[in-house]
Amino acid sequence: MHDRYDRLRWAVMGPVTVGCALFASGVTAQTRAAPADATKYPSRVVRVLVGYTPGGAVDVSARLLAQRMTESMGQSVIVENRPGADGNVASDLVAKSPPDGYALVYVSAGHTMNPALYPKSLPYHPLRDFSPISMVATGPQTLVVNPSLPVRTVKDLVALAKAKPGQINFASSGTGGPMHLSGELLKTMANINIVHVPYKGGGPALNDVIGGQVEMTFVGAPASMPHIRSGRLRIIAVSTARRTVALPDVPTVAESGYPGFEIGAVYSMLGPAGLPPALVGRLNGELVKIVAMRDIRERFVALGLESLGSTPDYLADYIKNDLVKWSKLVQSIGLKTD
Repeated sequence: MHDRYDRLRWAVMGPVTVGCALFASGVTAQTRAAPADATKYPSRVVRVLVGYTPGGAVDVSARLLAQRMTESMGQSVIVENRPGADGNVASDLVAKSPPDGYALVYVSAGHTMNPALYPKSLPYHPLRDFSPISMVATGPQTLVVNPSLPVRTVKDLVALAKAKPGQINFASSGTGGPMHLSGELLKTMANINIVHVPYKGGGPALNDVIGGQVEMTFVGAPASMPHIRSGRLRIIAVSTARRTVALPDVPTVAESGYPGFEIGAVYSMLGPAGLPPALVGRLNGELVKIVAMRDIRERFVALGLESLGSTPDYLADYIKNDLVKWSKLVQSIGLKTD
């Protein structure tokens, strides 16, 4: 598990400067050879669709990215929230959009989880119906609880759940999403009876944990970090195989007694299938440049993320491998949503 994370971080980032070198040696040449109309892109507003409600991890990082893209590209880049079916609604809209670069989708782990969770109803293929552009960042799900819950470690939480079976609730952004899958995996590995409470987005789910209506949740670091710092949430673990740069003192679930527990998120930008190579090159160049900026790297760390910058081909290969990973995991815990 550690090797997989390290290969991703260093092969793509190296740390970030390697990502820039990949771009400089490959996509830059493609951009230089772009036809004249690509150099005029964008000539109108670019929409970045996010399949979740405002306030969640994907939304927070997307807005930071869109702001910097607006400054860099000289045209408005706006985030448009289209929540539903754990990101499926937004992704389907972009999959069916014209391949002109004016409708993009910003995705996280749900993009490669959904085919395993919705094998019958998914209206698109997560790779064939999209043009991979670039990875942007990676980060963990944070296991957080309302401060009133008398637990400070995963061991405490498991002991309490076993003492009160069916009385500890965990919130998620909806059935089948990363937040839900994280809770189900802990439930299975720790053999505890905790109750899933689905919401229509990560923001509402998090708000109810803060308010005490639900005891706990797994949520992306960008959404939880401000509330952890303010004391409105207590963090007890992260979901990745290794500790994160942003939270070096917070243990992983794996090291807390459940080796093999690993659910992370890679945040990536995609366009519709058939996006002209020149536009893919232009967008890739903008994104790799932005995530390599020192202030963006620092702001990502403040959000609990680590910057990534990749070639489109590397992202395509990652998606292929992740589809296999999530399929095996969903089958192993017996989760069905269709």
